[in-house]
Amino acid sequence: MKRFAIATLGAAILMGACTNTPPTPSDTLAAEAAPAEPAVAAGAPTLDYEKFTLDNGLDVVLVVDRSDPIVAFSTVVHVGSNREEPGRTGFAHFFEHMAFNDSENVPRGWNRKAIPDWGGERNGGTWSDGTIYYEVVPKDAFDKILWIDSDRLGYMINTVTQEALEREKQVVKNEKRQRVDNAPYGYTQEVIRKALYPEGHPYNWTVIGQLPDLQAATLDDLKAFYERYYGAGNATLAIVGDIDIAQTRASVEQWFGEIRKGPEVESRTAMPVTLEGDRSLFFEDNFATLPELRITFPTVEAYNADEQALNVLARLIAGTKNSPLYREIVDERKLAPDITSYNNSMELAGEFVLQVRANAGTDLDDVKAAIDAAFVTFEQDGVDETDLKRIKAEQETTLYAGLSTVLGKANQIASDNEFAGDPAFAIKSADLLRAVTAEDVMAVYEKYIKGQPSIMTSFVPEGEADLALDGAALATVWIEEVKTDVASEEVSQGAEAVYDKTPSKYDRSEPPFGDLPLIKMPDIWQAELENDVTLLGIQNDELPLVSFDIVFDAGAWLDPDGKGGTANLVAGLMNEGTATRTAAELEQAIGLLGSGIRVAATSDEVTISATALARNFEPTVALINEMLTQPRWDSADFEREKAAALTEIKGREANPSVIAGLAFSKLIYGPDHPSGRPDEGTTESVQNIGLDDLKAYFGKMLGTNVRMHVAGDISRDRAVSALSGIAANLSPDATSLPSFEVPEQVNAGKAFFIDVPGSKQSVLIIGQLAVSATDADFNKLSFANEKLGGGISGDLAQVLRIEKGYTYGAYSSVGEGRVPQPFRAATSVRANATGASLDVIRDILTNYGPDFDDAAVELTRQKIVKQNTLAFESLSEKLGILHSISKFGRSMTFVEDDQRELLAMPLEEYRRIIGDYLSEPSMTYVVVGDGATQIEPVKAFAGGDVTRLDIHGDVIQEQASEGTH
Repeated sequence: MKRFAIATLGAAILMGACTNTPPTPSDTLAAEAAPAEPAVAAGAPTLDYEKFTLDNGLDVVLVVDRSDPIVAFSTVVHVGSNREEPGRTGFAHFFEHMAFNDSENVPRGWNRKAIPDWGGERNGGTWSDGTIYYEVVPKDAFDKILWIDSDRLGYMINTVTQEALEREKQVVKNEKRQRVDNAPYGYTQEVIRKALYPEGHPYNWTVIGQLPDLQAATLDDLKAFYERYYGAGNATLAIVGDIDIAQTRASVEQWFGEIRKGPEVESRTAMPVTLEGDRSLFFEDNFATLPELRITFPTVEAYNADEQALNVLARLIAGTKNSPLYREIVDERKLAPDITSYNNSMELAGEFVLQVRANAGTDLDDVKAAIDAAFVTFEQDGVDETDLKRIKAEQETTLYAGLSTVLGKANQIASDNEFAGDPAFAIKSADLLRAVTAEDVMAVYEKYIKGQPSIMTSFVPEGEADLALDGAALATVWIEEVKTDVASEEVSQGAEAVYDKTPSKYDRSEPPFGDLPLIKMPDIWQAELENDVTLLGIQNDELPLVSFDIVFDAGAWLDPDGKGGTANLVAGLMNEGTATRTAAELEQAIGLLGSGIRVAATSDEVTISATALARNFEPTVALINEMLTQPRWDSADFEREKAAALTEIKGREANPSVIAGLAFSKLIYGPDHPSGRPDEGTTESVQNIGLDDLKAYFGKMLGTNVRMHVAGDISRDRAVSALSGIAANLSPDATSLPSFEVPEQVNAGKAFFIDVPGSKQSVLIIGQLAVSATDADFNKLSFANEKLGGGISGDLAQVLRIEKGYTYGAYSSVGEGRVPQPFRAATSVRANATGASLDVIRDILTNYGPDFDDAAVELTRQKIVKQNTLAFESLSEKLGILHSISKFGRSMTFVEDDQRELLAMPLEEYRRIIGDYLSEPSMTYVVVGDGATQIEPVKAFAGGDVTRLDIHGDVIQEQASEGTH
């Protein structure tokens, strides 16, 4: 049995990459040498672990974590898009999808459907260098996941049919449409990779690949890919949670030991690239509303000695308000609301990226000039030692947060083992990070950035090519043509494959559940502070970390008439310093503590959220008190925040999903209700706001009802002592939220269409007004919705994605709020399946109540009860429990109360709820898509009566004369 200090595990991932020096295989998770300076407090917690390798080459790492009755599984396979070939791009990602379908001993569809039904979470991911599959489940499903995971890794290829292949092609193509083709700036990565990496280089193409390559994939291609890369010898399995080491090892040897090792997968040596000169490319983006400049410098592969210094450089040069790029671009020249910089070192090569999404109408030549000027400043001033110290301090808190869940631990350990040959390589990486000096940072700047050639991409709104960098060449990308003929894309699951099962000396049928873990809410303490402030807390000492927040019942509900977005600006300005500290000085003070503080506004709340090391809780609270009692109210800061808000508002006009969501809310609540307006306001309303409006709002906010919540390694007495000072400084005015009448619902059964020309997908939102979170029917409606759209196992996703291949995902939910909230179902479907998808959704909703039976009742009970084992693990989830209690007046044992209500709910009550709130004739349909090709299918669905809206959700007036609504 070995032990490792959780305090240092995982630091590699914090800087956005995966370690520095060549890997040294090891079975111990202890650092070989003490760091030069401690990054963590003495006495950091430790966890038991064991690493072993099966005869077939599978590496296994086991970690005991008994904080919750759950277990996480992470399988990392050392194959990513860098193993593909031109003309066969996207295969690694495509195979990840196929691996979630059938396997020899697991029933069809169970990989996606059964795990959520067992109360678990599951997913996978592919990147340039690898593929990961992961689950976290209640411990009673432990053996079932070993059964599913081993069958996926070793026994799936025989079950693949041509029909399954064609169906999954449509799902992956829909994912690409949703994430790339239908998203602003979606083609940027494709343009950069083609320009940066020469033809034949494994990074010349994107991970998701090209649609023509996916469409051309054959069954033989898929099987060859499996045979080449999917052996046990090319993977690592990590299991973390409430396990017994000896029993788990025996179970792993049984379930995984017979899997074929597979051929040796050759190691890849680094393939860094160099550029002979700058390359500047531009693209007119149909979805973009703001110009964006990215500058990409080639750097080093993962584990290179320069990697950590490059990671630190990215934070120093652009990652803070004190960084030279932020000061030049945002503060001085006011060209953009922010700038992003990061180093991404991959297995074969690396990239250092600067990204600026500028204000509307900004010439990107001005942005480039500002970047050049900031570089000169950096060269003259050098590295600020305090900034360097702050960056290192921040990593400790980020480290703990990343490892606060069993799944976070499992994913980190599996990846470190597979790519570094050592599940504890992050410890060495943490040491290397701590050892980075100012001289190291300047050295990598001189070597990789200063005067070095780069790829510069200017993505500008369509018709605004003049905003691109002067001399930029037009970039070319393959763009799918939207066609109305979908006969070639109609797919189905088809018949199951016929094959001879792979022999096994074990019974590979489904194992039974283990003992159902008992569900009990964590102990919650409560204190009443001055000015009627309620403080709720949960003490948890697994990690030396505390998360807490202060919630004002304010938000957009308190915005002055005609000045929507005031609360949002107040929150933004609170992040911009205090009367005695500039924004950069406040950020530095917070960072030197290793803390994080953020202020944000929603429709009915303004929340100050914070995360701190337990030892620095009181100083962090003191800084928040300073923010509340000594606001800055600097006019220059205000104008910058206002400009940033206007840029954000302009940017959301490019997102079809946001357009659909805002239009749906306006149809439900009307334009005069706060829930019918965007919390950030509109261009017109934000332009009306002055600094005096923010001061007046802030005063009213301090007089509203205030709730505080804290979770983590902190005692009740300590929390009360620290937070009492803030409570005492609040105004006792008891400002109450105004009430707003929810308008009469007049859009039942109506269809609304918003044209976004060239859309490769249509965004569909279907719903109706339901109940508030305090209504007696709220829990029952949440229960009734679970089978309909509660995740990938819900009816919507099972039909629209799994059976039809129309979409990448389809879900439904019930909003949670003080006023009645809508039920809504949402999906993005391929454009030429818009009409068919609407028909499917209408059929599902129409038949949902009549088809809901006793089996559905039992499925719902089992799923929700078991999901609750995962409900309290992270500190953020613990805070969520406290929020529900303080905001909605729920009991200290409300989760257990809700479970009793669930278990007692009979079939007839489900059918009543479905009839009252999920009735199809009461639904409002919103469609956002390509008008030229999709308005006719929507009209056909709606019986010819469709209302056209603009992107702001307002009726297009010329349509009114045609009798539309």
